[in-house]
Amino acid sequence: MRSTPDITPHLGSLLKFRHDLHAHPELRYEEHRTGDKVAAYLQALGLQVHRGLGRTGVVASIHGRGHSAANPGRSLGIRADMDALPVTELNAFGHASQNPGCMHACGHDGHTTMLLGAATLLAQQPDFDGTVHLIFQPAEEGGAGAKAMMEDGLFERFPCEAVFALHNWPALPAGEMAVRVGPIMASTLRFEIRVHGKGGHAAMPHTTLDPIPVACAIVGQLQTLVSRSTDPLDSAVLTVGKITSGTVENIIPDEASIFGTVRALRTETQQMFIEGMQRISEHVAAAHLCRAEFILKPGYPNTTNHAHEARFMADVMREAVGEDRTHADILPAMTAEDFGFMLEAVPGAYGWIGNGPATGQPGVGLHNPGYDFNDDNLGRGARFWDLLARRWLEQPANQARD
Repeated sequence: MRSTPDITPHLGSLLKFRHDLHAHPELRYEEHRTGDKVAAYLQALGLQVHRGLGRTGVVASIHGRGHSAANPGRSLGIRADMDALPVTELNAFGHASQNPGCMHACGHDGHTTMLLGAATLLAQQPDFDGTVHLIFQPAEEGGAGAKAMMEDGLFERFPCEAVFALHNWPALPAGEMAVRVGPIMASTLRFEIRVHGKGGHAAMPHTTLDPIPVACAIVGQLQTLVSRSTDPLDSAVLTVGKITSGTVENIIPDEASIFGTVRALRTETQQMFIEGMQRISEHVAAAHLCRAEFILKPGYPNTTNHAHEARFMADVMREAVGEDRTHADILPAMTAEDFGFMLEAVPGAYGWIGNGPATGQPGVGLHNPGYDFNDDNLGRGARFWDLLARRWLEQPANQARD
């Protein structure tokens, strides 16, 4: 096996790049500055850059020895997400967000920079037999940017034998990595339940059909779908995150709205929730002479790793960080990822890179206003992606799959 190039000389510029992205976050489908920065970095490496897939996505390809766009040979894709969240940052360090109400609270700035680091190494020593497609995706946070890039012809224009992605993971100690065969993240559905009643004066409730206590009753009964309708050995989450109704305290409103999300690891469980939520909302409302309207909103599929690719990814993790720091059968999380759309179309795997804080230091979770990507992962992640691409293309093209 050939030795891989050294990332150390590039760590300073990668750190600067990551901090710049963190200071200038952009929401889903608004990643114009981010896309410009990514494209400029890739062009400086001598790569041809493709813009506009999924509106603000960026793709570049690195061709190994004897290969070109016309003759790419075997190929794989590596994906990083670029978007931030509508969160007001509470950090006070120098690279804190300069865009009020917008923050990289999920570490996508780090994902993007790790992949640029890998691009640097692969372009520096392109002695591999095939092509590596670098996919910088917009709108992972609720915008289904993966699906949007695919609808714009991502895998037709840049065919991939396999596709891979990493997410920084605060519950995993820094220096460790994890993956698993099968579902690693849950599917997600969003829903709204509109309870229609009849408003009136708060002092005369008997002349109204108050939708607020009906909405409260529906919320309580929805929880039984987890506690009484889900197999205890299965995993599912139903969370109501928002209820809206009324204008002032002395008016009973006409309507109340419930907003929430459902997470499941099995398609059958997800379908049970859809049917159950509609049944409960309609019948509880009817019991109080009101009417409920159940509205299902698009979500993400399970992020389900393919067996061969997940085991391969685990092998590369062992090579990169060691056997004792690799978790090849980590428990899944009930968070969701639109990388699941890519895994429905192309074999691949999705893993985690530990973002845990330094020993003795407090840590916060993803989507927290105090979150920050662990910069020690910039070099670690770049080396991992470089190694994964080279090892994949070293495999026989017809290697048995399972």
